[in-house]
Amino acid sequence: MNYERDMHIDETSLDIEWLEQADLAVRWGKYYTKCEEQFQKAEENVKIVRSELILEINKNPKVFFGDGIKITDAKVEAAYRVNERHVKAKERWLKAKKKLGDAEIIKNEISFTRKASLEGLVQLYISQYFAGPKMPRDLVGEREKMKEKFNKKVRIRNRKN
Repeated sequence: MNYERDMHIDETSLDIEWLEQADLAVRWGKYYTKCEEQFQKAEENVKIVRSELILEINKNPKVFFGDGIKITDAKVEAAYRVNERHVKAKERWLKAKKKLGDAEIIKNEISFTRKASLEGLVQLYISQYFAGPKMPRDLVGEREKMKEKFNKKVRIRNRKN
């Protein structure tokens, strides 16, 4: 999966871009579904690890607290939360959550933003925007110059802050 490549639109091949749009939307939709499944599994794993640790703590509290310590819900919670198994399960859950969030953004960008960009470019084509002067324009080069100009403004703005 390559988000940058898939978001790119070749302005000179709008017909091919439109043919690829549905495939891209489906591919990223499936990727999102896969990430959602991984997130749900990670979430369930955190619950399982938590439950197993609570059972272990209640079954043998001396291992976790020593002798003579009164066991409270807060102490049981503190004990399982710092346990390495729970910490690792929670880290996997956080990674899966971030991956799911990223996948949702990308899926929406491909399905909506890229599609809207294609529609806009087709409208420009229909209105003969690209028919312009007899000298062919280097749209890719012009676009790169615009990006560089924008990036320069951002760098200057960042230096001021």
